[in-house]
Amino acid sequence: MTPTDADHALRALDEALALVSRDPRPGAAGAAGAHRAASWPDARETAARAGSAGLPRTHRVPLANALGEVLAQPLEALTDLPSFDTSAMDGWAVAGPGPWTVRPGGGVLAGSDRPEPLADGEAVRIATGARIPADTTAVIRSEHSHESGTQLHADRAVLTGQDIRVRGQECRSGDLLLPAGSLVTPAVLGLAAAAGYDELTTRPRPRVEILVLGDELLTEGRPHEGLIRDALSPMLGPWLTRLGAEVTATRRLGDDPAGAKALLDAVTGSDADLVVTTGGTASGPVDHVHPVLHEAGAELLVDGVAVRPGHPMLLARLGCGTPGRDAVRHLVGLPGNPLAAVSGLVTLAEPLLRALAGRRQRPRYTVPVQGDVPGHPYDTRLVPVLLTDEHAVPLRYNGPAMLRGVAAADGLAVVPPHGARNGQDLEILDLPWVSGGCFT
Repeated sequence: MTPTDADHALRALDEALALVSRDPRPGAAGAAGAHRAASWPDARETAARAGSAGLPRTHRVPLANALGEVLAQPLEALTDLPSFDTSAMDGWAVAGPGPWTVRPGGGVLAGSDRPEPLADGEAVRIATGARIPADTTAVIRSEHSHESGTQLHADRAVLTGQDIRVRGQECRSGDLLLPAGSLVTPAVLGLAAAAGYDELTTRPRPRVEILVLGDELLTEGRPHEGLIRDALSPMLGPWLTRLGAEVTATRRLGDDPAGAKALLDAVTGSDADLVVTTGGTASGPVDHVHPVLHEAGAELLVDGVAVRPGHPMLLARLGCGTPGRDAVRHLVGLPGNPLAAVSGLVTLAEPLLRALAGRRQRPRYTVPVQGDVPGHPYDTRLVPVLLTDEHAVPLRYNGPAMLRGVAAADGLAVVPPHGARNGQDLEILDLPWVSGGCFT
């Protein structure tokens, strides 16, 4: 079978399964009394709302530890910037009209004591960032002047105040520099330091614990005898870290009754803000996530999403939010197939984590697709794409168990039911390492 034939066969199988599964449309035959999967946009909105619902945690940290977190308080200037009149260039500080008599001795350097005032008709060498002497008219750049004996001559017109950064030019003490909710980037760290801060009050990174479920998973070596390599443990931790999370642990649990008990203990006893599970979200004989959530008293916010791959993903809320006793926590259940798990990450985990961290949701944008893209009869499809200067180019190897396509991709294209035509604008979900992600 050629690769193209294989692609067609996969799509045909997916569509056939869709036709015999629950039809998510209101009033569709066979849907009465059955669970309805959330639409893909509704699922993402539900996840974002869930992350915004609780009282935010805050902490005060040194500047070096604040990178990638979000300001919990406005950043206000603690001083004027600059805090004194400074030279913007290497050159000469001059007073009055020229030519000027060069002051004997050394020049004025950055960080030196307050310089002596200039007399009318006097010039003194000055370095960038140095304090401006009193009564200075202007700074003349070195390349715009020349010396003749003890006299300094300007090679072009001199304007009063030129190349002087006056006190408070950037801000005055008490000015709002950045509002609460701003992401702490390297530039923000520089601004905070310039404004006099040693610490910042920020929203800490959400804590995440990962539970990988399954008896068929190998941690090393080649797949053999019905066993497969665990592709999710190496991928999920770094992915969630790029989304701004602090991954506290990654653990593997079996599918047997002991594994189900361990899953219940982990779900009820974890101190993480978010527990992420892999596999066990469907209705098979060893799929324990739903029974465990029921026993834990969890509230299912999303139970299945009309998206391919990744249909059986879920989002649950644990705890009632009693202060000091029972903090609200969440669980995102990812399907066990690798690309389906990626779908769950971008659909539920990313908007939830961004909201928990106080970060704004990513701006939405579209790109015209190159070529026709087959669609699912009812569900949204997420298809790995390469981004060129003009198009989103769909990649092959986009089946639920495949990572080959997304490993080469820049993003995921959101394909509506029934597909997209060549040149149609499709929403693009940037992969976190392509779009910059969170600073780590």
